[in-house]
Amino acid sequence: MNQSIQFNDGAEWQEKEQRLMFTGQMLGTSLSCYISRRYLEQLAGRPLSRPEELLQAYEGLRFDIEELAEHKMEEQEFSEDGAIYLY
Repeated sequence: MNQSIQFNDGAEWQEKEQRLMFTGQMLGTSLSCYISRRYLEQLAGRPLSRPEELLQAYEGLRFDIEELAEHKMEEQEFSEDGAIYLY
């Protein structure tokens, strides 16, 4: 794990966008990270219909998700808005 990249606790379900938002820091800069419902369901291997299920799945897969986001950060795969998107 890259010590210059850290992730904060917690995530927030964004119903309208159908995604979870979590945050991290890279070299002291705060970053927004997003994972789509569809990708989270793919990682979980099952459909997730309620916000509580989505948040539980995120927590259960958190280290894998953070590793995916960290890889995108290291490869400088930021979107135009500076965020990391996992779709």
